[in-house]
Amino acid sequence: MTNLFSRLPLALMLVLLCSCSEVEPQAPASAILPYQNTALEVTERVDDLVTRMSLSEKISQLYNDAPAIERLGVPAYDWWNEALHGVARAGKATVFPQAIGLAATFDEQLLNDVATVISDEARAKHHYFVENNQRVRYTGLTFWSPNVNIFRDPRWGRGQETYGEDPYLTGRLAIQFIKGLQGEHPQYLKSAAMAKHYAVHSGPEKSRHSDDYQPTPKDLYETYLPAFEAAVKEAKVESIMCAYNRVNGQPACGSDPLLKDILRGDWGFSGHVVSDCGALADFYGREDHAVIHSPAGAAAWALKSGTDLNCGTQRYSTYHNLDFALQREMVAMADIDNAVKRLFTTRFKLGMFDPAEQVPWSNTPISSVGAASHLQLTQKAAERSLVLLKNDGVLPLQKGTRVAVIGPNATNPSILVGNYHGDPIHPVSPLEGIRQFAGANNVSYAPGSPLIADQYGHYSVVDEKQLFHLNEKNQITPGLKADYYKADRKQARDDFREPFDQLAARVGEPAFSRIDPTIDFFWQRSPVDNQVRGEFGVNWQGLLMPSKSGQYLFKNDKGINILINGEHVDGPINLNADEQYTLQVYRTFLRTEWGNPIEPSIQLRWVNTSENFLANAVTAARKADVIIFTGGISAELEGEEMPVVLNGFDGGDRTHLQLPAEQRNLLQVLRALDKPIVMVNFSGSAMALNWEDQHLNAIVQAFYPGEATGSALANLLWGEFNPSGRLPVTFYKNVNDLPDFKDYSFNNRTYRYFKGDVLYPFGHGLSYTQFEYRNLQLPSTHSSSKALTLSVELHNTGKKAGADVIQLYLSMPDAPVNTPIRSLTRFKRVELDAGGQTSQVFTVSPKQLRYIDNEGISQPYKGKLHISIGSGQPGTVAATQIAQAKIEVN
Repeated sequence: MTNLFSRLPLALMLVLLCSCSEVEPQAPASAILPYQNTALEVTERVDDLVTRMSLSEKISQLYNDAPAIERLGVPAYDWWNEALHGVARAGKATVFPQAIGLAATFDEQLLNDVATVISDEARAKHHYFVENNQRVRYTGLTFWSPNVNIFRDPRWGRGQETYGEDPYLTGRLAIQFIKGLQGEHPQYLKSAAMAKHYAVHSGPEKSRHSDDYQPTPKDLYETYLPAFEAAVKEAKVESIMCAYNRVNGQPACGSDPLLKDILRGDWGFSGHVVSDCGALADFYGREDHAVIHSPAGAAAWALKSGTDLNCGTQRYSTYHNLDFALQREMVAMADIDNAVKRLFTTRFKLGMFDPAEQVPWSNTPISSVGAASHLQLTQKAAERSLVLLKNDGVLPLQKGTRVAVIGPNATNPSILVGNYHGDPIHPVSPLEGIRQFAGANNVSYAPGSPLIADQYGHYSVVDEKQLFHLNEKNQITPGLKADYYKADRKQARDDFREPFDQLAARVGEPAFSRIDPTIDFFWQRSPVDNQVRGEFGVNWQGLLMPSKSGQYLFKNDKGINILINGEHVDGPINLNADEQYTLQVYRTFLRTEWGNPIEPSIQLRWVNTSENFLANAVTAARKADVIIFTGGISAELEGEEMPVVLNGFDGGDRTHLQLPAEQRNLLQVLRALDKPIVMVNFSGSAMALNWEDQHLNAIVQAFYPGEATGSALANLLWGEFNPSGRLPVTFYKNVNDLPDFKDYSFNNRTYRYFKGDVLYPFGHGLSYTQFEYRNLQLPSTHSSSKALTLSVELHNTGKKAGADVIQLYLSMPDAPVNTPIRSLTRFKRVELDAGGQTSQVFTVSPKQLRYIDNEGISQPYKGKLHISIGSGQPGTVAATQIAQAKIEVN
């Protein structure tokens, strides 16, 4: 061999030595290869396919945007998709209540029903996109939901995405949501769910890329991990996303204790792990964790710890360095193979390499998206998510009551959808729903104030009565001249990064021109070439003639460009009534790394900020018998790593829990009118409504209730259904009683450990009827090694049918370590007719008769066990609404 190599040219020697790992085995075109044989087990098919890949092909599959391997018949696939409360970011889809609102239903079956509908629409959209050759972000079947982090602090802006502060409630709801997404077929996954963000992750948003959280072993196993464990062991979740932050010094996506020892070792997880997007770059980012200096070192670290998929593009493409890491023996080929095999196992389980006729749901039509039954379910979910916090008897309203709907959220589309959402099929705002129910003649309206500062909730589309153009005869004519162009991203930039030069991306002359009455469009396909996700641009020109003088603010979102009298508008502008202003609006819809333009839309919206909001609100209120105040905040103020910095808001998080001052001032003026006030608070997190609780007649916590918000709200206010929502988080009086936001200890946090007075407790929610608990039956002594069975009678003693959420809490005061004041152990939503009764049996498992010691080890409890079962926590409901007992556990 030495003599042979000595006679070869140097270039050929280098090829033979360096490209052995890049050999691409070829098979006869007509052969049926093992990975194509549907009769074989998935593991055998995956092993065969991965064996046929070159090193570069394997590494290419470790990204969320995995390219095609054409020679093997592997299509491109982007793993990134969202379905937190409906198929998200892929155009029209049924939008259910935000996750925190779903949690407020305390209804496991409802969560399963909701997720089943979501997966129906997911299948319909996925197959529609594939049929139209679209395999980009937000078109796949791997959904990065649910978020099972614990909402430990009300300041966290992303807490709206969770199921609240309790690990048991979070776990039970997550199990049903995951099962609904993944289906129950013995061979195929309907879609693949993900539990995120693993682990110990709940803000602050601004420092999540550099923070190191060090929970005690007790807090880790008692609170932070149980929902993930339930998702893995009971729901068989297909995927886990590791978090940005460090845990006890190690990045979560490189934590051997979390990923190797607990997830795959103790829990037996066999699915794939995905990094949060850009999290691997945080390993070495100078302003981030900076725990390692080289991208190759970070790639090797994460891969060997068990992170299979690198979510990230551009500088976040850390796994691009795996080839180098392999050369330096920082990783082994087996590490790469294991990750690739886990990923392709999921794709095979989804049926992506099988004939369509073998895969259930492959013929789900796109017309099923937004089906009548789906819209009915989202209204049902919205109704059950609404929590009646206070009621002095003003609710339910009587038919014929004249109401004034006042508040910045009455028409705000953001409060319907929260974050991580799709475009609603049939959105109903609070004002619209109330008008539909009560009749427009019985409803007066005024926004009353901004949400806060210069943030407004009542933008409206600039209507056709104020938009004109000059026709061929130089006459002022209604509508705007619209030129529609083909577009090509590559004319503006040759990569997927933003921003683009939107004008440079246009191709040639207009494909067509027409007159558009106003700018308010949604396109399922490009209007230029009828292509799904087709690139195009539109230029509107004409005259703007305001009907009122004032200072106007345009809603400048989704890349819209607005010019008035030739000047770009990016802030408030003074306009005079009936004066002519030249108007140009343009927008180019281009394919970006975010998947646009999937079903693009555009609206030209504005608000007259110089109106006397307060005076108008008083005028509207004086016309009414009852004021319905639609206030709170919105997902444009709280959410994921946002640029918002205002009083009470910082980077997506909150710095205090009060209602914005603008709304507090408005409420005080309305209160002075001496009319009943019903407040509807929209927020994804707890609010300190202290003054409001003392001075208003009724308060409804709405969270973000989905596209049926207005219809559901009207039905509650007028008593068409009986409210049954319960708080999945504690409403504190202020943040002063809480530890520092970055303190991840549970000392004095959540209902399980908080020792102070609260405004509204976890589990709180009122009804229009009365429930009583009687005849609690259980043994006086019990062994902790056996399941504990108890029964109780529930009576509806009121005059209305309704539902109560039975809540079973346990306390272990004799434990040798500090245990929760009480812990939710079972819950069940039960409906009863007026005067009805039922006997309910509950079983507490032996695992729930154990506590977690200071080393994080589960220990059997011995001593007095305090048991309460009722409509809420002990001390927070009337004596008749709860039954309590103490038994001896040995």
